[in-house]
Amino acid sequence: MKRSTRLALWLLIGGPIVVFSAWALTSNARLFLLTLLNGLTLASLYFIVASGFTLVFGLMRNVNLAHGSLYLLGGYVGYKVVGLTGVWLLGVAAGFLAAAIAGVLIQWLILRHMQGQDLRQTMVTIGLSIVIADVLLWIFTGQVYQLEAPTWLDGPIRDIPIIRAYSAYRLSLLGMGIIIGLFLWWLLNRTRVGMMIRAGVDDRDMLAAAGVNVNLVFAVTFALGAGLAGLGGVIGAVELSIVPGEDTRLLLASLVVVIVGGMGSVVGAAIGAIILGLAETYGLAYAPTYSVVFTFLILIAVLAFRPRGIMGAAK
Repeated sequence: MKRSTRLALWLLIGGPIVVFSAWALTSNARLFLLTLLNGLTLASLYFIVASGFTLVFGLMRNVNLAHGSLYLLGGYVGYKVVGLTGVWLLGVAAGFLAAAIAGVLIQWLILRHMQGQDLRQTMVTIGLSIVIADVLLWIFTGQVYQLEAPTWLDGPIRDIPIIRAYSAYRLSLLGMGIIIGLFLWWLLNRTRVGMMIRAGVDDRDMLAAAGVNVNLVFAVTFALGAGLAGLGGVIGAVELSIVPGEDTRLLLASLVVVIVGGMGSVVGAAIGAIILGLAETYGLAYAPTYSVVFTFLILIAVLAFRPRGIMGAAK
């Protein structure tokens, strides 16, 4: 893209944002800042779930459209474990582990036999998502479940300038997202395991010739990606809810985040999640009738000018 075209694009996108921000701040600063915090915390949840999708779909090129069902599975398991034990962190661990095990089974029994067959993977995982969703509906019924925040994060944080008070748990989502993002960046870019994952994606046969068990490396990666979906299910069960249909919503959000941010990029997933989270919350706050439209306008703009995503590498 030429420099003049890039500058024009930034002015086209950034100009209206600056004008809107100036108007919203002068009109109702509290609403603007509260919506900003809501957008960033929602973006953090989207990032946690979508980062797992980035590992599986963006990096490994495995089309797993059952990712949303793993989110729902983790949420249900975490809810039940917290109900039985009363320990919130144990529920988080159980949700992560349940989704990770389910992800490994999907990868080991099915997807590893379809490497490079995108259409076949797509159809099979759509079928799996329907089966998993129906089994979860059969076990847990259509009742809406919602977790309570742990006692050490319960209640609001007060005396915040302008905003005055904000949920301690919701604000903690920002920290969780940052910690997970830094861990994934370190794992993929600064460790031997990350180097093997990237090498296996680029040249599977060469890595196998070097004596590395590629299937094991991919299974571990898939387990981590699926586990992050389950982790997001437990974390999201506090602010959102666990109910049939949330799997589809989070799957679509993950797809948008990965496409906007760029395939296989953790930083891109963070940027995509922030854009999606802010677009949704500001849309609901200021133009609820058209809030969904903003998300797809962003998606269209990115695909038109950056087909490989904001952080996607050019061919």
